[in-house]
Amino acid sequence: MAEQGPMTEAMYYILLSLLRPGHGYGMMQRIKELSHGRLIMGPGTLYGVLSRMNKEGWIVLTGEDGRRKNYAITETGKNALLTEYRRLKCMMADGKILEEESL
Repeated sequence: MAEQGPMTEAMYYILLSLLRPGHGYGMMQRIKELSHGRLIMGPGTLYGVLSRMNKEGWIVLTGEDGRRKNYAITETGKNALLTEYRRLKCMMADGKILEEESL
């Protein structure tokens, strides 16, 4: 896989939500749940990012039921998500100095 830069928060949570395949509205609800209500994603952001991720091969359209389009994460998407997760974990470990230093 080519070197990837940091993901946006929207990208990270969309991929995280797609560990369980679903449709747009369901993803928005799942993202709210996964972020403990901290992130409320609107349809404009969601569908713009879904389009980009589909072009990158990180997700696939698995079917349509009326207006609902169902998506699933690909292996490439899972690898990208895991890479970002590891990057964030390293950043958290590096930031432990904040707990050790008096600010």
